[in-house]
Amino acid sequence: MRITVFRRLMADEFGATRAEMLAKDHVLSGLGGRTVEEALEAGVSAKEIWKQVCTEFEVPAERR
Repeated sequence: MRITVFRRLMADEFGATRAEMLAKDHVLSGLGGRTVEEALEAGVSAKEIWKQVCTEFEVPAERR
């Protein structure tokens, strides 16, 4: 998954402003206690990050 696709999925699910805030501020335990931005910088794939976001925020399967 490309990062641009990941960011579009985040914005579609949470709204552009909230998605940006979540990416910068919300620590995800499934990402080793990192934020989305930290995980991206560390080289974690966007697909893996999206899976963790979906799990953490209980995104319905049809929108994953």
